[in-house]
Amino acid sequence: MTKKRVYLRPLKVKDAYVSYKWRNDPEIWKCAKNKPDRYITIKMEKDWIKKVLADDRSVRRAICIAKNNTYIGNVYLTGINKRLESAETHIFIGDKKYWGKGFGTQAVKEIIKYAFEVLKLKKIDAEVNPKNVSIIKINKKCGLAYVDKPQERAKMVHMVLVNSR
Repeated sequence: MTKKRVYLRPLKVKDAYVSYKWRNDPEIWKCAKNKPDRYITIKMEKDWIKKVLADDRSVRRAICIAKNNTYIGNVYLTGINKRLESAETHIFIGDKKYWGKGFGTQAVKEIIKYAFEVLKLKKIDAEVNPKNVSIIKINKKCGLAYVDKPQERAKMVHMVLVNSR
């Protein structure tokens, strides 16, 4: 059994005091699907968190290190569609000292488990910038596969995981 090095907890408004810094770091967003187009203040980040927490078509989780409770990033399910039994997953590790250490993979596995076991979804999608090799690797390790062969100049690649249970 693999020891859980991260856990997911609901995103909190007070997380804005950490996450607003990540939103203003261009290195974090250089390969993202969506990125801030202006400087993000703490107030703006708090308002955004309040808004997304009220969205009943999304699940927003903070990624925390199990041994010391350090908040290092976020993982989401958005566009939850109960009728189609699907959602889209998104992840970012905002604390760069935790990049490349497997924490993102564990977080995506946990959110997929939640999607399938708790929400009873049948399909998880991801739209990924093809330059974001790290997220593509994470998604592949978690069972997501390309829907179509990625085109050389594609703006986004579509990956999917269907629950076979």
